This record gives sequence, structure tokens and C-alpha cells, in this order.
Amino acid sequence: MPHREREDAEAEYVEQYLGEYASVTSIVKEALPFELIAVVGGVISGVILSGMTNELELIPGLIVIIPGVMGLRGNISSTLGSRLGSAIHMGLITKIDFKNRELTNNIIGSMLLTIIISVFLGILGHYVSVLLGFGSAGLIKLVLISLLSGMFSGLILSFISVYLSIGAFRFGFDPDNVVTPSIATIGDIISVMMIFIFARLVLMI
Repeated sequence: MPHREREDAEAEYVEQYLGEYASVTSIVKEALPFELIAVVGGVISGVILSGMTNELELIPGLIVIIPGVMGLRGNISSTLGSRLGSAIHMGLITKIDFKNRELTNNIIGSMLLTIIISVFLGILGHYVSVLLGFGSAGLIKLVLISLLSGMFSGLILSFISVYLSIGAFRFGFDPDNVVTPSIATIGDIISVMMIFIFARLVLMI
């Protein structure tokens, strides 16, 4: 293809992309409903958290790691969603196929990060609580709660990210506009629920 024709083809592709995915109207139209849902999801997370009064009192140091666990899920799972969106745009992922190396590597990578950071968060939460005089339920208990809630919520959100990214693209949405706010919201709700469940289980030990 001559140089001029190639430049024209590239310009036409860019213009089409801007019209379909990157225009201001498209971004606002696609992202706004999910951002509103994210606000509602944040309130739901707060309601669940407000019901954890007993656990917070009986497990000193738990309140210190909760924001970290919620932030961890939002950061890792949202990043996974963004990476999947980029891979879908580049044609590296076209369908839900767990034999696809690009897909499985992203999921495995996000789970490894979850395990490492969850353990670190539990350790940090324990020592920060002790140093600041808040008291701690113990290193092992806080690490267990952080690790188990992080792993289970991470696994659930990994699959949600995959299905949501590919589903959004198939329905003509840009995954970058849809997945990040959706996963951040779902991640907050699931993370608080997992913390609630595993905090109760740890209390039985």
C-alpha cells in the first residue's frame, strides 16, 4: 500500500474510533450510568459495614485493615478490567476462553498480587494497631481475615471482570468506560461481605 493511502486509511480508522468510542458524548453516555451505580454501591457497602459493630469490637485492628482490603480489591480488579479492555481492543481476547494465555496470565497475575498484598496488609494492620495503641486481635487472625477475604473476593471479581469486559464489548460498549466503575462498586460490596464472613469465622476459632 502506498504511503499516502496508508496514512488516509489510518486517519479514517482514527476518526471512526473517535466517533464510536472516544467522543465526549460516548464517554459520558456510557460511563455516567455506571458511575451513578457506583455511588449507590458505595452506600450499600457502608450499610453492610455499619452492621459489623460486634466484629469491630471483638477483633481489635479489624477497622484498620478494612479500608486496605477494599482499596486492594478496587485497585487490582479495576486494573485487571483495564488490561482486559486493552487486550480486547487489540484483538488478543475475543471470547471467554480460559485456554487463552493472555486471559489466564492476567487472572493469575491479579490473584498472585492479591495474595502477596493481602498478607502484607494483615501484617501491617497488626503492627500499626499495636504501635498506635489501638490493640490487635493478633497477627495470625488479621492476616487470615485479610488473606481469605482478599482471595475469595479477588477470585469472584476476576471472573466478573472477564465476563463484564467481553460482554460490554459485544454489546457495543467501550469496556474502559464500563468495567472500572462497575468493578470498583462490586468490589466494595463483595469485599465488605467477605470481611464480614471471615471475621465471623475467625471469631469461632
